[in-house]
Amino acid sequence: GVWCIADIEYEFSEDKNASPWILTSLKPIQLSQFDFDSYTAARKQFSTDEWIDLLIQSIGFNPEMLGRRSKLIQLVRLIPFCERNYNLIELGPKGTGKSHIYSEFSPHGMLLSGGEVTVAKLFVNNNGGKIGLVGYWDAVAFDEFAGKQKKVDKALVDIMKNYLANKSFSRGIETLGAEASMAFVGNTLHTVPHMLKHADLFDELPEKYRDGAFLDRLHHFIPGWEVSILRPDLYSNGYGFVVDYLAEILRSLRGYDYSDRYKKHFSLHSTITVRDRDGINKTFSGLMKLLFPDGEATKDEICELLKFSVEGRKRVKDQIMFKIDDTFDKVEFSFQDQAGNVHAVKTLEETQHPALYYKSLVGAGDAMAEIPAGSAGVSSANIAAVNADNAPKAQHLSYQENQKGVSYDSLFGPYLKGGTKVVVTDPYIRHFYQVRNFM
Repeated sequence: GVWCIADIEYEFSEDKNASPWILTSLKPIQLSQFDFDSYTAARKQFSTDEWIDLLIQSIGFNPEMLGRRSKLIQLVRLIPFCERNYNLIELGPKGTGKSHIYSEFSPHGMLLSGGEVTVAKLFVNNNGGKIGLVGYWDAVAFDEFAGKQKKVDKALVDIMKNYLANKSFSRGIETLGAEASMAFVGNTLHTVPHMLKHADLFDELPEKYRDGAFLDRLHHFIPGWEVSILRPDLYSNGYGFVVDYLAEILRSLRGYDYSDRYKKHFSLHSTITVRDRDGINKTFSGLMKLLFPDGEATKDEICELLKFSVEGRKRVKDQIMFKIDDTFDKVEFSFQDQAGNVHAVKTLEETQHPALYYKSLVGAGDAMAEIPAGSAGVSSANIAAVNADNAPKAQHLSYQENQKGVSYDSLFGPYLKGGTKVVVTDPYIRHFYQVRNFM
């Protein structure tokens, strides 16, 4: 059977054998089967931007309040539901909705609190041989995963390492396999500069999980500090997919593989390891399923998704290489198109705080001088592009979405000093949040 919406009317009858309740309409709201062709045909009626906004509204957010990068971050949370054996981690401040998607979105996902996890519950109980949660759910999420003082069973970590890498686990004499994706969500207590300066972005995890071998099995790291704290104007009141309908679609898409769709346009750098490629490929495949379910996209659209996928894996690997375990070989996260143009990928925190990002590689002296070539970007120290000793000059500055430390005062203050009248000519303001920022 399937879930339905029923309209029932009450009609009084003096006949004691007659039922006063009448079923006037019955509307199914759950898929009994998935018609892939009709779904992809419907997708073609939307532009990419319209489709992204539809998905964002379907998970309960107002797309007008989010930029492109913020929308992609929200959509990555859905990948565990449409990609088999996908390993995702998100760490960030409280109140950003990290666990909501895993508890309320799909009937095929399970949210566990950090203290509820045991080997028997998650994998298999040796006494009865009963398989655990990974055998029944498409996605298993671990809430409150962070917490330095938490006690963690080493046996659980060891079994989980094997499962995250090989999709299988051994208990007793038998080896079992499963397809459940895993998502680890937790809160951070400090700002990004503080974490980079004193430890690393995984600083809040229990010590047994802050292991290079475990962390290297994670496919993507969502920067939860870029996600806005939930507030009333972020919620949507527009139309979107019925949640159960979308959940069934994503489950059906688990059987498809789009991880190779970028290879006719781009190739990853030769230093990128097998595990790095797996993480990049699975994230890319998941985003393709969400945005282009027929597997067809333009070169520019593929480039955008590939860059975002590489960045999420780079955030994992850089913290391991530079902060946690320096025995890992250094990797250059970039890709090249058929014309030979190289697309270097940087994380946003790498661009903003290069001296802290590479802290373990540089000394206490001239830190910036020893940062690897091509890694330094616009930081909070050089946002004010005009030197106090020089007259302001015309220039063009570019900033990434969600980049912090940028203010109108630092950008325009030197140019407005002593001015009495300001005329704005075509400020290229096209969205509501841009108007709000400008005001």
